[in-house]
Parts: sequence; C-alpha cells; structure tokens
Amino acid sequence: YKQRLLMKYAIETENLGRIYKTYSKQEGILNSLKGFYNRQYTEKVALKNASFKAEPGKIIGLVGSNGAGKTTLLKMLSGLIYPTTGSARVLGFEPSKRENEYLKQISILLGQKNQLWWDITPRDSYALLTKIYNLNETSSKSRVTELAQLLQCQHVLDTQLRRLSLGERMKMEIIGALLHSPKVLFLDEPTIGLDIVAQTTIRNFLEKYVKEQQPAIILTSHYMDDIAQLADQLLLISKGEIVYDGSVDHFMQTTDLKKKLIYRLKNTTEEKEIVFNSQELTQVLSDLAKAGDVVDLKVEEVDFEDVIHRFLQAESGAR
Repeated sequence: YKQRLLMKYAIETENLGRIYKTYSKQEGILNSLKGFYNRQYTEKVALKNASFKAEPGKIIGLVGSNGAGKTTLLKMLSGLIYPTTGSARVLGFEPSKRENEYLKQISILLGQKNQLWWDITPRDSYALLTKIYNLNETSSKSRVTELAQLLQCQHVLDTQLRRLSLGERMKMEIIGALLHSPKVLFLDEPTIGLDIVAQTTIRNFLEKYVKEQQPAIILTSHYMDDIAQLADQLLLISKGEIVYDGSVDHFMQTTDLKKKLIYRLKNTTEEKEIVFNSQELTQVLSDLAKAGDVVDLKVEEVDFEDVIHRFLQAESGAR
C-alpha cells in the first residue's frame, strides 16, 4: 500500500493489446450446419503494442478516428475487458483482476451510455451509489451539492433523469462518476452532442477539478477544443496503434488545425464559408464585419478524420 502511495505514475502500460476472434459464416441454413463441424474464424486487432505512462494530476487526451481503439483501451484499463497481450498497471493494480480495492479508486464514464438509473431522480441514484461504494451518507450528500454547484445544475437534482436535456444528463453522470472521489478517471466522449455552453461548463469544471483533486484522467474526444484546453499529454491512435505520444502544442503546430466559419447575410438564403486557423481569426472577423449584416453564424471544426490524416502525412514526410 505504501509503495502505491509513492508511485510516480498512476497508469503504466507495456505492449498492451486486444484481439477479437469472431465466427465467420456464409449465408444460408446449410452453411450454418457446416459451421458446427468446420468453423471459420476471423481476427480483428482492436489495439496492439500500446505503451504509455500517466502521472497523477494530469489529463491525457486520447484521440483517433472511429474504431481506432480508444474505447477498447479505456475498457481494458478499467477492467471491463481482458487484454490479449501485454500488461497494464493502474494505481499499482492489475485492472483485469477487478479487485474491490481497485474498483473503489477508479471511475469510467462512457458518453453514450447511462450509469445512472433512467426513471428516478439523480439524487436518488446518488443515494444508491452511496450504498454501493459504502460511503458516508452525510459526506456524500455534501459532495453532491458541491459538485452540482460547480456544474451549475442544482435545479435538476430532483428531476427524473429521462426528463433532462442531454447536457443536464451528462452533468448528472459526471457527478455520479466523481461521487466516490476516484484517483483515476476514464472519460469517453463526455461532451459529445452537447451545445457550446454545456461543453464550456464541463471543460471549465474538469480543469478546476483536476487542479484541486489531482486525479489522473484519460479523456477521449472528437472535439479538439476539449483536448486543447484540458490535455497535458496527447495520445493519437490510428488503426489500433499509438502513433503519437507528446504535447498538444506540437500536434497542433504539425497539423495546422483549421476551422470553418459558416455565415449568412441579411436578405440572402445562401450560406458562405471561410476556412481559417487560429492565427487568422482577427483578420477573418475584420473581413466579416465589412461583408454586411450577418444574421446567421456558426463555427465548425474540420473533420477529425482529416486532422489525423494530415498529421500522419506530415510525420511521414518529416521522417
């Protein structure tokens, strides 16, 4: 136990990998019968040779295209699935053993899955979680109030979860994930589908929470604003492999990330588009002010697949 307290790294992996083996069958009843005697299998490599380290009090931004292996990595580190190859240590524990002492110190939040109960209020869900984690009831209620104030959502604690907006539900899920004060937190797309106000509130909350509580966090996101504001370290996964492990600044300089500004002028129906990077923002706003009366305006990030593709091209050219 004392050794765990003195650990430099909260998370360490070495050549971690996961291969899925699936039954492959052609269409038809006859082929189904043949499968009983001569089964054909295909292997899908979800993750391979993943090696990295994460310190307490740091946020690792985990990025990659859909199907790259991000969620697979989080599930292995939280003990939900077993690795096929390699090893992982989180807080000195082996995640796949799912020891109670380990599970009490981690939390995983999947942005597209609910952990709270759908038909009861968040406050009632937190009461159940308090029992599950064997927490002090008074301290737990106080923590819920504190976290709700920070997330600006006290007014919905007594409303059924299914009646809340997506942004409000995500805030409730975050409170549930932090109720037992985990030392390691896995966040999978916590801002997916949220409006700009909700995204900003959650980003600011996480930034403040990490500074005060010092947990190690792995954050996956398709929004580069999440990564740029929060991440101390960036891991880029492509086709199941970690192809970049370094600073966010270097990644953004290498890819020259751009955004799209889409606007519509008064008395027109046609939308116009400007593609720009952060250094060009002042000039873009100046040009827009001269264009006329703007009645509709939105900013979009470039396609994330394109960001990764351009980064890999740049790295390949440098080598």
